[in-house]
Amino acid sequence: MNWNRFLIGLCGMLISVTSFGQSNLLNAKTPDQIGGPTVAEKKYGKSKPLEYGYVDDRDVLWAKTTWEVIDLDERVNFPLYYPIDTNQIGGSRRSLYDVLVSGIRSGKIKNIYADSYFNDKITLKDISAALSKVDTTDLGIEQYNAGEAIDQQYISRRDISSADIAEYHIRGYWYFDKRQAELKYRLLGIAPVAPDVNFIDEGGASALVELFWVWFPGAREILNESYAFNPENTSNPVSFDHLLNARRFNATIYAEDNVQGDRQVEDYISNNAFMQLLESERIKEQIRNFEQDMWNY
Repeated sequence: MNWNRFLIGLCGMLISVTSFGQSNLLNAKTPDQIGGPTVAEKKYGKSKPLEYGYVDDRDVLWAKTTWEVIDLDERVNFPLYYPIDTNQIGGSRRSLYDVLVSGIRSGKIKNIYADSYFNDKITLKDISAALSKVDTTDLGIEQYNAGEAIDQQYISRRDISSADIAEYHIRGYWYFDKRQAELKYRLLGIAPVAPDVNFIDEGGASALVELFWVWFPGAREILNESYAFNPENTSNPVSFDHLLNARRFNATIYAEDNVQGDRQVEDYISNNAFMQLLESERIKEQIRNFEQDMWNY
């Protein structure tokens, strides 16, 4: 009897793995209804992201701005990276990069910038050179030199894909709310980072560049509609909005706001990755200790 329960439970787990993100699966009468809106969604619509509460500037007793890097090679950050191949799993599962780019292309994400200070607002046309490269092969150049029209087969196009994203840079704001007597965090911006598309296939280590910065509060709605894989329970996926707001990832601080023009850690600790990591932990402990010290008399 116990073995029967074990086998039934195992089959249930396998089915749930294959059916991740497929809403309306159990109520679908035909396969094309899988992933469609449920009865509750048709009646009430999709749930909106939880709105941020109003925080008066006078309630902020202390604050610090930090810039962090999310390394996608770390296992805990895999939900932000995968899937990189969506040919087999359908359109319900997408990586964070695909969600951001599709939101920009559809016009749902309007606030994109060139840097983390959100001074220089840009458009999809402005970042197209960073996302793709169009080149002509040697045979195409020969056709061009001969005055002939270049065949499409001699024009190569290379686009940055989810597989090329190496890390994410985020800018956030730690603050102590004296009204609620609590240390809180507000994510302000996020940027996908990848090798330079112009040198990505030339071999060797290519320098990583920030493709664009997204004003996070303005992208919450589309991030709330897209879900990351939940390895603990595939029937309960986590939206990217919740995952990022809840800091369900691991990140390393690479800069903080300071009197030296917000210089990065590597600017004053060079050629020593271990000491840079210790400095990042020191800044993190400084933030934690502020809240701890508030309760010491």
